[in-house]
Amino acid sequence: MKQHKHAACTSIMVGKKAAQDGSNFIARNEDNYVANWPKRFFVQPAVENRHETYVSPYNKLTVELPEKAYRYTSSPDANQDEGWYEEDGINEKNVGMSATESVFANELVLAYDPLIPEGVAEDSMTTLVLPYIDSARQGVEYLGNLIEKYGSAEGNGVQFFDQNEIWYVELATGHHWVAIRIPDDSYAVAANQIGIEEIDFNDPDNFMWSKGIQEFVADNNLNPDFEGFNFRHIFGTDTKQDRHYNTPRVWYGQKMLNPSIEQDPESSNLPFLRKPEKKISVEDIQAVLASHYDETEFDPMSTGKNSKKYRAISLSRTANSHILQLPKTSKTNVGGIEWKALGIPSFSPYVPFFTNANDIDETYSYVPEKLDMKSAYWMYETLAMIVESHYTEFVEPNLDYQKKLAQWARRKISEVEATAASKSGEELTNFLTEQNHLIAEHFNETTKEHIADLITKGTELSKLTFKMDPNL
Repeated sequence: MKQHKHAACTSIMVGKKAAQDGSNFIARNEDNYVANWPKRFFVQPAVENRHETYVSPYNKLTVELPEKAYRYTSSPDANQDEGWYEEDGINEKNVGMSATESVFANELVLAYDPLIPEGVAEDSMTTLVLPYIDSARQGVEYLGNLIEKYGSAEGNGVQFFDQNEIWYVELATGHHWVAIRIPDDSYAVAANQIGIEEIDFNDPDNFMWSKGIQEFVADNNLNPDFEGFNFRHIFGTDTKQDRHYNTPRVWYGQKMLNPSIEQDPESSNLPFLRKPEKKISVEDIQAVLASHYDETEFDPMSTGKNSKKYRAISLSRTANSHILQLPKTSKTNVGGIEWKALGIPSFSPYVPFFTNANDIDETYSYVPEKLDMKSAYWMYETLAMIVESHYTEFVEPNLDYQKKLAQWARRKISEVEATAASKSGEELTNFLTEQNHLIAEHFNETTKEHIADLITKGTELSKLTFKMDPNL
């Protein structure tokens, strides 16, 4: 089986009562092993009367596809030789999914239920689940049924949401998993390690689990605790890699949303769920995903001795940062919004697109192998490289550019919601599709102007400069 290349991500989920505008949010940075891994973003059309078999390019998993599939937004790899990796999207029923957050089980549990190499993996998951579900809870059930039938090829964390609920699933071993409903008044940050804690098997409204998981743990003496069923303790890891690669990201995400709480960045006991100190805005979620231990000794953009100690949330190899938002239906009828940041999230704006649409924009579906400024992916990769090349001089102009676009995005969404209030059905979908093109056009033009400004300023920053003494 090929090496898995999508094995490092950071996820955030925010319940509607914890959110400033009452929306449910799921979000994630899709990170890769390499800096250049082009991604497309477009709308997969609905399907009727299909008779096809899906075969994974990654591990040859073979699944007969249902005849009917819903329309959904998709962010696959531009080059699909190693798999589709559709990653995230919202379908026409306003059900969203983000898959996956790579997680790792310990050797004890894997000894008794090893991973299935030809089972369900990240490359296939969104493709096999999102087009067929009508609710977040059904997404958990649908994925659970696939794991029961085919097994799991990897440890993965998967997010589902609708306008009522958010669910987070952790697939730990070949056949065993649990899922937790994120409380409406809470948020969760996940970073490449099993995070879900106590499971209440008497509360199926808020927890779901694989068949036979209690018996599996009991029969093989896998629970290290004297009482309770702590999924993190039983199935998770607690290693040096966790303390330097994973845990600090959770620490920093919680530090941003609960700044008064003092915690150790290497603690193995950071809570999975937290209630925020203040309501969380979409800009707060963007700030977490774009963060790199800002204003701490661990910031890799600084020069201190600890600047490279921990792995940051935002990376050069973040291929696709997304925030999926489902606003309250009482407030708007536009449905889902998918905020997309390509390039390095620290330097790129989050562009809002309406998911009740037939298209995103051709600049997001056009992704050649090499740089082409007609491609949104390559445009934002270019921006990131320019900003970082003269970080001290360019970081403030870049932040001003991001703030300007964030303000524009809020105004635009408000205007669209007002106009959309009188529309429905196909007329609404066509209107939102048109708005997607206008939004992409504005962000593209503004970004190219910003790049031109930075390059112009950058010509004065060359080290090949010599100031001539006028007296010579």
